[in-house]
Amino acid sequence: MAEVQRFVNTVCSHAWLGQIAKLKKVDYLDNREYIIHALLLVSGNNSSHPVSFILLGIPGLENAQFWIAFLFCVMYVVAVVGNITILHIIRMDHTLHQPMYLFLSMLAITDLVLTSSTQPKMLAILWFHAHETGYHACLIQVFFIHAFASVESGVLMAMALDRYVAICFPLRHSSILTSSVVVKLGAVVMVRGLLLVSPFCFMISRMPFCPNRIIPQSYCEHMAVLKLLCADTRVNRGYGLFVAFSVVGFDILIISISYVMILRAVLQLPSGEALFKAFGTCVSHICVILAFYIPALFTFLTHRFGHHVPRVVHIMFANVYLLVPPMLNPIIYGVRTNQIRDRVIRVCCGKDT
Repeated sequence: MAEVQRFVNTVCSHAWLGQIAKLKKVDYLDNREYIIHALLLVSGNNSSHPVSFILLGIPGLENAQFWIAFLFCVMYVVAVVGNITILHIIRMDHTLHQPMYLFLSMLAITDLVLTSSTQPKMLAILWFHAHETGYHACLIQVFFIHAFASVESGVLMAMALDRYVAICFPLRHSSILTSSVVVKLGAVVMVRGLLLVSPFCFMISRMPFCPNRIIPQSYCEHMAVLKLLCADTRVNRGYGLFVAFSVVGFDILIISISYVMILRAVLQLPSGEALFKAFGTCVSHICVILAFYIPALFTFLTHRFGHHVPRVVHIMFANVYLLVPPMLNPIIYGVRTNQIRDRVIRVCCGKDT
């Protein structure tokens, strides 16, 4: 109840002091009902489109939220610093202006957008109890989360194609994956994500909301917002499944085919050293793929089918899905890629010219 009391006290500092003062005299059965009544009184959400939503943070771990936020903050800082470092090194070193590193730059930019669209607000919720978020801000967050998750999946697919061409057609790699082709691939991946996810927000904005404006999560996610609609959401859910399966299904298929062809080519190499070197060029990419798709698939499946999974587990994995891959990607590539690792060492030692 202390968490709820702090939220109500925060709201009381605004123009609705008189209404909340009356509300605080009522003895409610649980925190959720208390918050819902507070929200309905103070937010003016009595139209088909709400003025705002309330993000609860991590329900079930209210007493630990303040300390969990420190861990999330460290992970966010590592993600931001790591990805900015990758971008800086690739921009400054002209020898890294190759398809593999251009795709890595796209991945770093996508990770920065993906984490920054959720983590600052989440930290504000967990540390400063800034639970309220505007209606349009919530829909914008839905758009950025799902659009750039789609873009990240597409970039990983493009990186798999780059590894396929580099290993199976090493002499023609530079002629097949020219800078123009790389830019076009990146543009297609970006446009695909933006176009496929845009209908999410449009379809939501055309439907009425129920009086309940509570989102038991630390950010606005498509399925969580759908649960607040007072209308038939089968079309929305069906389209969401179509986007998820068409994007992730297609990308995983291309990645799988690429690595099957890579495996066939590698196993035909006569030298064990060449075999090891070829596998080594793919290790970083495989680790990044696993770090992205495993938590993403777990979150997707539990949101729709895992009704018996504790809500706190789902919420924690939803945060891991958007935070861990952007944090690990620059670390994995920094450790596994000699050019990036050597450049970082030179910068840290003050030997960079």
